[in-house]
Amino acid sequence: MTEQTTRESMQYDVVIVGAGVAGLSAAIRLKQLAAETGGDISVCVVEKGSEVGAHILSGAVFNPKALNELLPDWRERGAPLKQPVEGERLLFLTRQSALPLPLPPSFHNQGNYIISLGLLCRWLAEQAEGLGVEIYPGFAAAEVLYRADGSVKGIATGDMGIGKDGRPTDAYQPGMELWGRQTVFAEGCRGSLSEQLIAKFQLDRHSQPQTYGLGIKEIWEVRPEQSQPGKVMHTVGWPLDSHTYGGSFLYHLAENKVAVGFVVGLDYQNPYLSPFEEFQRFKTHPAIRPVFEGGRRIAYGARALVEGGLQSLPKLTFPGGVLVGDAAGFLNVPSIKGAHTAMKSAMLAAEAVFGVLQNGAAEEEGAEAAAYAEAFRQSWLHDELYRARNIRPAFKWGFWPAMGLNALDAYVFRNRAPWTISHHGRDRESLKPAAACRPIEYPKPDGQVSFDRASSVYLANTHHEENQPPHLKLASEQAAIEVGYRRFAAPETRYCPAGVYEIHHENGAPRLQINAANCIHCKTCDIKDPTQNITWICPEGGGGPNYGEM
Repeated sequence: MTEQTTRESMQYDVVIVGAGVAGLSAAIRLKQLAAETGGDISVCVVEKGSEVGAHILSGAVFNPKALNELLPDWRERGAPLKQPVEGERLLFLTRQSALPLPLPPSFHNQGNYIISLGLLCRWLAEQAEGLGVEIYPGFAAAEVLYRADGSVKGIATGDMGIGKDGRPTDAYQPGMELWGRQTVFAEGCRGSLSEQLIAKFQLDRHSQPQTYGLGIKEIWEVRPEQSQPGKVMHTVGWPLDSHTYGGSFLYHLAENKVAVGFVVGLDYQNPYLSPFEEFQRFKTHPAIRPVFEGGRRIAYGARALVEGGLQSLPKLTFPGGVLVGDAAGFLNVPSIKGAHTAMKSAMLAAEAVFGVLQNGAAEEEGAEAAAYAEAFRQSWLHDELYRARNIRPAFKWGFWPAMGLNALDAYVFRNRAPWTISHHGRDRESLKPAAACRPIEYPKPDGQVSFDRASSVYLANTHHEENQPPHLKLASEQAAIEVGYRRFAAPETRYCPAGVYEIHHENGAPRLQINAANCIHCKTCDIKDPTQNITWICPEGGGGPNYGEM
């Protein structure tokens, strides 16, 4: 057995956690600013996925607004933006019909592109590395490091080769400590270290609770006659009831490929609801099924997304670092877009951080806080989120009241209504007891357009080393049964889109079985568990899904 050794350390000017569009945009902008001033700074990016893009999942219709600012010559550089949007529709579904709705202003996608966000991240990584950024995929940031004065010093990557008993195995490799004068957290939605920082520094004490949705996505290769490259379609209504927020998207790419997805707001009330089953049922609708009949499903994945918007943004800075992208909550919910907003937030943060580094006050909180906050307030990003601020929280009153309020806001007040609607509260508090709800009978998958979880998870290419410590922590097995199972009918067995959670009966007694190897890192259990009994932490680096072009 190898004995545990002291971790080595490396010093950088800036350490960035996460190689998504936010983290990579911050890295690129920092290097650009250094070049503009005739100097240089050292920038390191760590990424928990096995490669850049492996854990990236998004719709994605991409607004190039921020990319135009970051890399104006992106076309000449070969950015993977190939398919422009060439038509869009919004439908209201009933069980058998599809009724066209007028497109609200937030849905208009002229000038946008249907892309793979994973491919865009890989391309951004190439641009960053070309500027001298060091990128380390397969290294999960597992711990925040602090200086003696309480400011953030950097991060430590997780030790590799730790067994389920918590002891080093023969394959043990100690993690690295990466120290930065400033640390940028770009972990994406519900980042585990970002959540710790928000709690430690009370960054959300003046914010409304963050609220979330679960997005589930598949990529299909459809029959040529069903392919309409550039076509964008969204639906609302069936199969969800009028008190459950959500809807679908169908994005037609080139080469007979279609990205289809379904989003369910995690403030849903019925513990018997299964977002995965709702998605599978959606594809059987008479207006949707013909697109996929005779086709082939080639990819599957799921990810939580931040829906709180402007009201739920935490303070963006803390001593020694900043939050950017979805780690803070910059998604524009009604437009169903977060990549361009994440990029812009990261660019603003990079400019503030660079100014602090130049002034030699990198460890002092205040300078970067004021610069980042003021730059955000003066940016188009703030204006965009301000205009969108009322759309999602209005749905706490149901679908039709929300549609009416949002139409009034959009067409009368031009999204500048003289009110701001509060959110419903925390998603984990929204479930009703199972006894107060009616079970939902979902149809069995037909294997043609609808499928089960096992075959779906297989397409996510997820992998975790068998002997590593579980990354899904259960605080109390008793609470899982006495509260989760007996009061709420074990909702984790339905809200998890990967079949991680099962109830087994042994000698007549129920027990919660956690199949951590199935996890596709959507973070839903960390959000929706009614007693916060489940905590998601980073597994050993490189573990999880490998999405390819999702």
